Order: sequence, then structure tokens, then C-alpha cells
Amino acid sequence: MNPVECAGAALAIAAACATGAAAQAPQRQINTLNELGAALRACWIPPPLDQARVGMQVTVQMTFRRNGELFGKPRITFESSGASDDERLVYRVAVAEMLKRCASLPFTDVLGNAVAGRPFTMRLVDDRKLKQAENAP
Repeated sequence: MNPVECAGAALAIAAACATGAAAQAPQRQINTLNELGAALRACWIPPPLDQARVGMQVTVQMTFRRNGELFGKPRITFESSGASDDERLVYRVAVAEMLKRCASLPFTDVLGNAVAGRPFTMRLVDDRKLKQAENAP
């Protein structure tokens, strides 16, 4: 299976298996691109630390409908170099779960009209271990 097929499979598996975790889709209407990014980040739960990679970065591109639903299939456009296939897979699953939790975002009419059908790209950085190292004595 090539990396693109693997990413698609991971997104499909996670969408089918996603659980109701602590992160939730926002209830307040989203009116700006900054609020959209913040709402998606609020749904992001990185993989468990024992499966995580220090400083792992993933960029995902998605498109929305006017009503805040995803349009088409999201695409992972970047993953940190040097990450193993297993590390990439757990992050792909985490991205898919984030999108499942935020499956339909409450867009205002203004934002919905502005973003409908246009690609939205966001970068997710797992810096939890980096922050722990900075705080260590």
C-alpha cells in the first residue's frame, strides 16, 4: 500500500471507529478563519505519548460546505520527515478522529459563504514532549 492509500485508509478507519473523547465540536457559531482553526484545534487529541513523535508535524487540507460539513475527502499534505510508517499512521488516525469529532461545524452565514468549496489548510504540531523537556529542571 503506498503512502497516499495508507493515509486514506487511516482516515476511513478512524472515521468508522472514532470514539467520543474529551474534545468536542464547538457549540458557538464560528465567524472567522481564526475561529475555524481554533475550533479544529479544540477537537485535536494527539496520539498517546508512548506512540507520539517529538515535534511531529502534520498538515491537513480540507474543504467545507456552507453549512460547516466537510466537502470531499480531507488530504494530508505534509508529515514530518524521518517519521516511521507506524508514527505516521497514528497521527493520521488522530487527524481523522479530530475531523470526525468536528464533523459539522456551526458556521455563520458569512463564514459559510466565504469558505464554501475553498481549500482550508492547517498544520498540527505535537510539541507535548518538547514542552515537558523545556520545563524539566
